[in-house]
Amino acid sequence: MHGGDGREVASAAAGPPTPLEWKFSQVFGERAAGEEVQEVDIISVIEFDKNGNHLATGDRGGRVVLFERTDAKEHGGNQRDLERMDQVSRHPEFRYKTEFQSHEPEFDYLKSLEIEEKINKIRWCQTANGAVFLLSTNDKTIKYWKVQEKKVKKISEIKVDSGKAAGNGGIASSSKSSNSKQFFANGDYSDRSYNPLSKDLSFPPGGLPSLRLPLVVTSSETSLDARCRRVYAHAHDYHINSISNNSDGETFISADDLRINLWNLEISNQSFNIVDVKPTNMEDLTEVITSAEFHPTHCNTLAYSSSKGSIRLIDLRQSALCDSHSKIFEEQEAPGSRSFFTEIIASISDVKFARDGRYLLSRDYMSLKVLPLLWDVNMDSGPVATFQVHEYLRPKLCDLYENDSIFDKFECCLSGDGLRVATGSYSNLFRIFGCAPGSTEATTLEASKNPMRRQIQTPARPSRSLTSSISRVVRRGAESPGPDANGNSFDFTTKLLHLAWHPSENSIACAAANSLYMYYA
Repeated sequence: MHGGDGREVASAAAGPPTPLEWKFSQVFGERAAGEEVQEVDIISVIEFDKNGNHLATGDRGGRVVLFERTDAKEHGGNQRDLERMDQVSRHPEFRYKTEFQSHEPEFDYLKSLEIEEKINKIRWCQTANGAVFLLSTNDKTIKYWKVQEKKVKKISEIKVDSGKAAGNGGIASSSKSSNSKQFFANGDYSDRSYNPLSKDLSFPPGGLPSLRLPLVVTSSETSLDARCRRVYAHAHDYHINSISNNSDGETFISADDLRINLWNLEISNQSFNIVDVKPTNMEDLTEVITSAEFHPTHCNTLAYSSSKGSIRLIDLRQSALCDSHSKIFEEQEAPGSRSFFTEIIASISDVKFARDGRYLLSRDYMSLKVLPLLWDVNMDSGPVATFQVHEYLRPKLCDLYENDSIFDKFECCLSGDGLRVATGSYSNLFRIFGCAPGSTEATTLEASKNPMRRQIQTPARPSRSLTSSISRVVRRGAESPGPDANGNSFDFTTKLLHLAWHPSENSIACAAANSLYMYYA
């Protein structure tokens, strides 16, 4: 998976890339042994910005936490110059930047429905004037945030010198006579005490004897200020599962179970419905929308997945309401393989475009699939590659259904160069596969300070060709025959659902409950 045909040929001639050796980099929010994790602290989304200099996480408590890259600043120079340097030991390092409360729990009185504050998705927008912008959403409401450094203003008081006149109606002398009468600049005096809380707004003759005026000064200190610029609400009857920025920098989409809406960033009170799969009779409903994503470079193209395992590409130039698709990806069932769990595990939980826009990565419950977007009729027969993430769970589908684990929504991600893909599994494990032609890379890592502790050495193996006419389109995967390399049973309560790949370097951030782990290669 490369950006150009010439590079593909060169890569094929050179052979598949060497498997990466992953190392632990950082952890934020690491919990001690036996420490109980609060529900509101569990991370629900991870997202790098376009340049990889910022990282955002959202949690079930409605908070958004921002991290910024520090290694580029410490070494000096811009990131492009650093990338040219041959520093094997250098890897992205991040530090905590700020956090803010994005969403609060709400209650829909019309539907008698509680709306939880959990952050479902975060998307970075274009930066401007040193400020960063991002979109965050819970089940019903999308918010547009601006985070900017501002200089701290402090209040400094003017101290009145009692030995000098305050000038122009001020105190001429602070000395007191033996009869304790106060003398003013005009020679008058007053025996009555002045009450500043009196309703009489008139000032005493000569002015106030000890008036102190506050002075606001700007210090060299700075603080980060997060402000909600716009709120996009009341446009979804069902839970929002996706938001995605358009490459035009002006619009974005939001998707729920049955509809996809198109928004303009500058207009919060109006959106356009571009996809509607709601049937006239809800009893006829057979599938729902599970994820949606804009093409990274073509502002008129987007993809959305369904609970039946299909992915549709639509072209916004064809019609205002895109009920018909321009291309559909769906894999045919093998004869006799259908069971009660077939449709459940076929449901696609996440779709991601490769950075060059030529391939599409999808994740269903059991596998990862890489799909080509080239307009070639020979490519419509199936995915370029299929990777089995945890095939050993297939005999346990009944147990997974009983404890609802079969409905877990695992995310997926691609490396910036398109040579590798990654996704999560149970027991806080995540898997990395090489998708270059001829690659057998299949690595299993654990979200801990020792990621190779439960390494499963099972090389990916080529499978049958999808079509007899295209021998290079093969299915490859890796599966574990047992629980893990050490014989430990898998824990379905610890699941790694969310992870993100740095856009330009081999660095992965993943969430294990309330902890954010980062690895590099």
